[in-house]
Order: sequence, then structure tokens, then C-alpha cells
Amino acid sequence: MRQELGLFANLRPVKLFSALASASTLKREVVEGTDLLVVRELTGGIYFGQPKGVTRLPDGTERGVNTEVYTTPEIERIARVAFDAARKRRKKVTSVDKANVLEVTELWRKVVTRVHKEDGYGDLQLDHMLVDNCAMQLIRNPRQFDVMVTTNMFGDILSDEAAMLTGSIGMLPSASLGGKVGMYEPVHGSAPDIAGKDRANPLATFLTIALMLRHSLEQGQAADRVEKAVEKVLNQGYRTADIQEKDCRLVGCKEMGRLVREQIEGTKG
Repeated sequence: MRQELGLFANLRPVKLFSALASASTLKREVVEGTDLLVVRELTGGIYFGQPKGVTRLPDGTERGVNTEVYTTPEIERIARVAFDAARKRRKKVTSVDKANVLEVTELWRKVVTRVHKEDGYGDLQLDHMLVDNCAMQLIRNPRQFDVMVTTNMFGDILSDEAAMLTGSIGMLPSASLGGKVGMYEPVHGSAPDIAGKDRANPLATFLTIALMLRHSLEQGQAADRVEKAVEKVLNQGYRTADIQEKDCRLVGCKEMGRLVREQIEGTKG
């Protein structure tokens, strides 16, 4: 669907609410203040490259192939999304690749560097980081990152790792942009194992709505209201099961949704 709609840029904000610093599996002093944005290329790379598949060899064994492919225009457009996003944040971009091993990401690094230099982004800081080091640095010092831009597969993996910095994958929104329409969805998926049990965390859905208000509807103040409502409810000590902590009040999906809705309604005007 994202390929048909031309949704080549996936934005995944990773922001730790202060009230959830103890819910993370990392120490408070490591994760507190984490606020980064993963910009993942979404319609290219190894998930879409050709040839791919499994073939049977003459000796009876099988051979599996997936092809990692990126073209210059694909890299240019996702780099611009990351640079434009950084201008609205702390003006730092970290491009993540594996240029020491993979030729396709040698091209990635070269093109991102050129776009930064030639397309008028000189006011921004650009760093390059190998993906294995980036995975380590996300755990070691996540506050060093502002905007991270990377390939489809690396972005898939790193954004899920980053999700746990917030205490739960149930806290992460996402936006897929680039075509005539945008697609917004929580990162966590449908969670069929808890369907109908009133246990899901609805906060990522609220935060996804805030993303939609901000990026597609240009309603920044409304987005701020939604995000502040989520923060207030967390500060009051309400938690769903995935982020439950000692001395906090456990609530279900419906109750958490009602609490956030009331906070939004209470901050009108």
C-alpha cells in the first residue's frame, strides 16, 4: 500500500515523557531527555529490490536471494525530508549506513553528503554513523541523536529498538508521507493477542493523531494540546499494563482514552 501511495518517508518520533523514565529498561540518567526522530526510507531497499526469492539448485539444496537497491533520486528525496525536519528541531542529522561493507550504502553516504552540501542545508550539522555503532549508541547515549535518517531495513530495526527507550512500543506514533496523502498509524500494530481484552495502550494512537494534525493538517496548536493531554494523564499516575509502575494506577484502554479525551476537552481555547 505504501508503495502504491508513494509514501516513501516514514517519520517515527521517539520522545520519553519524564513520567515514564522509570518504565524504561535503561537507567533514568541514560534515557531522561530522549527526544529523537527516525526518518526511515519506506519504499526502496532490500524489502522491494529485485531479484528476490528462493530457488532450488541442481544438487537439491535451496538458495535464497534478496537484493538491496537504492537509486540517487530515492536517496536524495529522503535526505531532504530529514534535513527539513531537522530545521524544525535541533538542526542535527545523523545518517546511518554500513558504508564500510555495503556498496549500496557507500552511494547512500555520498548522496546524503552531496544533498547537505549543495541543496542549501549548510546551517545543519550532518554526521554519519555505521548501523552497528548506532544500535549501541542508542542504548549508551540516546540524547546525542536529533534526526536519524536511514534505509528501509535499518530504519525498521533501529526504530523498534528506540521504541523501548520510551518504556513501551505502545507509546510510539508514526507518519508515512511523500505522496498525495499521508498514512498515520501507531508503530505497535494490531496486537491480536490482546484484542477485546481492554488492555491495549491507546496513547500511541493519540500521539499519531497529533502527528497528523501537525504534518498534514497544519494544526500545530491542536497537536500541542493532544500531546500535553497525554503528558498530564501520565503525570497524574495513570498507566496501562505495558507501562505499569509501582504506586501508579492501572487502567484499561477505554479508561485511558477517556482520561486523555477529558484533558483535551479541558484545554480548549
